[in-house]
Amino acid sequence: MSWQAYVDTNLVGSGKVSKAAILGLKGGVWATSAGFTLSPEEQKALLTAHTNEAQTQASGLKLAGEKYFTLSVNPRSIYLKKQADGAVIVKTKQAILVAVYLAPIQAPEATPVVENLADYLISVQY
Repeated sequence: MSWQAYVDTNLVGSGKVSKAAILGLKGGVWATSAGFTLSPEEQKALLTAHTNEAQTQASGLKLAGEKYFTLSVNPRSIYLKKQADGAVIVKTKQAILVAVYLAPIQAPEATPVVENLADYLISVQY
């Protein structure tokens, strides 16, 4: 399966994720949904967000120009909120999954979609 298919089918195609991207841990956007563009600065912040938990917790993150506040951060997952919308960011062995959900979708609906894809990718060494 192509990286674009993971975004289109597994994330956005689930109906629980509105916009998504997959970044390589060594840099670069592997796939993204239409109209979801992460700036080079945003990509760099995402690549270091899991290793600098205190900074991520204090400052939040920007995704496609939108500022999100950090609800929770750990070495694997980051949960963000912006008014009624939110985002789930999960690190695998070689990639970072970035998924944004828009109201009326809530975190308990979107989070398992992203976490389960991350589990699968980790199981196949990605």
